[in-house]
Amino acid sequence: MNLKGKSLLTLDDLSDEDFLGLIDLAQELKAKKQSGEKGDLLHRKNIAMIFEKSSTRTRCATSIAIAEEGGRAEYLSAQDIHLGKKESPADTARVLGRLFDGIMYRGFKQETADLLARYSGVPVWNGLTDESHPTQTLADLMTVKEHFGKLAGLKVVYVGDGRNNVANSLMLGCAKAGMNFVNCTPVELTPCDELVAHSKEIAEKNGGSVAVEHEPTAEVMRGAHVVTTDVWVSMGEEDKRDERIELLKPYQVNMEMMTATGNVDNDQVIFLHCLPAFHDKNTELTQYIGAMEVTNDVFEAPFSKVFDEAENRMHTIKAMLVASL
Repeated sequence: MNLKGKSLLTLDDLSDEDFLGLIDLAQELKAKKQSGEKGDLLHRKNIAMIFEKSSTRTRCATSIAIAEEGGRAEYLSAQDIHLGKKESPADTARVLGRLFDGIMYRGFKQETADLLARYSGVPVWNGLTDESHPTQTLADLMTVKEHFGKLAGLKVVYVGDGRNNVANSLMLGCAKAGMNFVNCTPVELTPCDELVAHSKEIAEKNGGSVAVEHEPTAEVMRGAHVVTTDVWVSMGEEDKRDERIELLKPYQVNMEMMTATGNVDNDQVIFLHCLPAFHDKNTELTQYIGAMEVTNDVFEAPFSKVFDEAENRMHTIKAMLVASL
C-alpha cells in the first residue's frame, strides 16, 4: 500500500487493495493503542480540520487520532474562516496548504473538497460531503471484519434513504471488499444509476454483488450478516422531515426485520448505524414521535455494534492520516 501524499475524496481514490489495506492498518493501530504503545507517526504534523457541518464522531475521532500519533489539529468551523464567502475555496486551499501538512474537510459540496485537494498541494480527506462519506465506510467494514473475521462473501442490507452519502459510500466499499450488498429503499430515494452500475462492475470483479430492492421483505432480509441504516432526514434537508418520515415508515429496522435474517439466534448478524440515531424518546424530535429509523430494542440489542463502529471511526481515520503523511 502506497498512499503517501494522496487525498481521499471518495472511495474511488483507493484501489480495492488499498481500501482493504487501510482496514488492516486500522486494526494494527487499534491493537497498538490497546497495548499501551505510544505512537509518533504524525510527529510534527499539523492538520487543519475544516468543518462546515457540525459533528461529534468525525471531529473527536480526527482530533484524537492526530494527537495519539504526536500531531496537532486545528479546528476551523465555517465561522472561523472565509471559505466560500470572502475567499474562494481555491484561495483558502492555497493558504492552508502553505501552513498545514493535510486538511480534513467536512461540509456540503463535493466540489469544495475537490477544490481543496486541487489547490492546496497537501492531502485532503473527505470527512463527509452531501455525496460521499468514505471514512464512515472504512469504520463500518472494520467493525464487520472484527466481528466475522472476514468481509468477502458476507451479505449487507442497507435499509432506508438509499441515495444519501452513507449509502453511496457503503455500496462502493462493499463492492471493493467482494461483499453482497443490497440497498433496500423507496423508489423515490433510489441511488443514481451510474453509481449502481459502477459498483456492480467492481463487485462482480471481486466475487460480490450489488442489488437495489424497494420492499424490505423477509426474502430481501434473509441471510443478511449486516443490517444497517441511517437517519431519515439528512443535514440540510430538514424541510423534508414530515415527507421523509411518512415515506420511510415501512423501512424502520425493527426486531421483526432482524429476525427475518435468520441469523439472530446463531450470532451471525450485526446491526450498524453511523449515528446519531433516532431510536428512543431522548432527543428533541423523538420525544414527540418516538423511534424512527431503528427501534430501541434493536439499537440496544447484543447484536448492535454501533458503539464499536463509532470507536472505529478514530482508528480508521488514524490509518488514513498515517498512510497519507
